[in-house]
Amino acid sequence: MSKASHSSGSSAVAPLVNMPTDSVVIEPRSGWAALDLAELWRFRELAYYLAWRDVKVRYKQTVLGAAWAIIQPLMLMMVFTFLRTVMAGKGAESDWNKTYPYPVFLYAALLPWQFFSFCVAQSSQSLVGSANLISKIYFPRLLIPVATVGVGVLDFLVSSLILIGMMAYHKIMPDFQVLVLPIILLGLLLASIGIGTWLSALAVTYRDVRYVVPFLIQIWLFATPVLYQLDRVPEKWRHLYCLNPTAGLISSFRSCLFGDPLQWDCLAISLFSSMIVFICGSFYFRKVERRFADIV
Repeated sequence: MSKASHSSGSSAVAPLVNMPTDSVVIEPRSGWAALDLAELWRFRELAYYLAWRDVKVRYKQTVLGAAWAIIQPLMLMMVFTFLRTVMAGKGAESDWNKTYPYPVFLYAALLPWQFFSFCVAQSSQSLVGSANLISKIYFPRLLIPVATVGVGVLDFLVSSLILIGMMAYHKIMPDFQVLVLPIILLGLLLASIGIGTWLSALAVTYRDVRYVVPFLIQIWLFATPVLYQLDRVPEKWRHLYCLNPTAGLISSFRSCLFGDPLQWDCLAISLFSSMIVFICGSFYFRKVERRFADIV
């Protein structure tokens, strides 16, 4: 009896003895490797399909479709122009008529601002809206907030047609400074992704982020030189003010279009701030993303 039992015990243990001794230890990455850009590049097609899904959802069963991308900044332009005229009197636009009308001045800043605010608002709720996708399959979760930027880019391109028409009507021709525009748009893109990914990660744990974001964007609008010029900010506070990424970038965007002198120091500060925001937001996102599937 002991023999049989010894024999059966040996046969049960034998396969364990023959198993390979090599093992793989999975540890969280640190430093730049935590972003794993190579993995993000491997899933680039998924990012395209996620962006295209967001485009179709945004304009599905709408009467005006992509025209909403034009209507929103136009309506804001008319409201702010009306308020400025009423509150400041008929002479409010005299300083702008010498160079270009105030509505053109305003729309040129509302265009990049709408891009930034839309990307931040949409990406902040992107993870919560994709809960089923996150809990079923594996892919870099960072693609979800990044893909929402695709809709913002499309809206920006459509709205730009109105700005081009307004500039052509008023015979406003940009000079060589227009070559700086790609750098400015890249800065806005980095800032919107950085803030959006950070807020989207927070929204998974704290659902009241959805109520904070609209209020935050409204305050941010008035902390950005959209309704006014950057020169209105006292010079001693201007560098500190331009730590706000949208301050120097949106002001420089408008200056590039109208040929106004660029404030390179403010532009450099805002670009640097955008990169810091992007890096910090992305690292925080990758640090906490392992918990998303459990609590989303």
